Amino acid sequence: MRLATLRQGPAVLDGTLAHLLPVPVGDLVRLGLERALEVGETARRSEPFPFTEADLLLPYKPPSVRDFVTFESHVEGVRRSIDHAAGVPEAWYDAPQFYFTNPHALYGPGQPIPRPVTSRALDFEMEVACVVGVDLRSASVEEAEDAIFGYTILNDWSARDLQSREMQVGLGPAKSKDFATSFGPWIVTADELPSLALDCKAFVNDVLVGHDNLTSMHFSFAEMVAHASRDSVVLAGDLLASGTTGGGGCLAELWGRHGAQHPPPLEPGDVVRLEVERLGVLHGSVR
Repeated sequence: MRLATLRQGPAVLDGTLAHLLPVPVGDLVRLGLERALEVGETARRSEPFPFTEADLLLPYKPPSVRDFVTFESHVEGVRRSIDHAAGVPEAWYDAPQFYFTNPHALYGPGQPIPRPVTSRALDFEMEVACVVGVDLRSASVEEAEDAIFGYTILNDWSARDLQSREMQVGLGPAKSKDFATSFGPWIVTADELPSLALDCKAFVNDVLVGHDNLTSMHFSFAEMVAHASRDSVVLAGDLLASGTTGGGGCLAELWGRHGAQHPPPLEPGDVVRLEVERLGVLHGSVR
């Protein structure tokens, strides 16, 4: 089931038609997957109406957003570009690492992204995120797997020149990341995705720059959720992102491999298109 928030209201999508839901998507997520599917099926009996890409808004507002780093080739390439270091840190293999990003600076499909005023090395990051549908504390991997409500595409916009400087402090990314995160265009419920062997492609101004598959993840989404909940709390509605895919899932990885900023950083007017098999297409432009 595809769940979206349209200008007309929260909806279940069937092709190019939509059925209005009786509650917002965020409330539906907090009901849990089983109950949400029942509500969605009831909504499908209502009169459908056509919608367009321009009608799509931010699917919902998550309580928190955790961004992981689970693709080995991304770590290697970005470390070379941002940290001027080679290889992958040994500690990276211990557990799925993450940072919290800003849940108040979220952008929906097609929304233009403001480039940070002092940045001249703006980048995108192609990711897939899972939506949690159950409150968890110190969950097992099996419990975490059962708690996953659905999946969506995420773009973790990054100011690489700011990141390179602030990472030297050792606290992780801050102002280089907190200005914008896009996700959408909708949520695909977990029952629709028995396999996560999904093809991922990134385009800048219609030029293919990145291509990978989710099978390249070193850690699973269930492992991510379980680790996040260990000695802590994950709430229903929390969004947990995979981290950037390899194979050019961001420009910084390519810069690290090429030894130069090629392709160039994003400029106002550039359009980034992320395509993930079965999850749809997420557009974003720079202003």
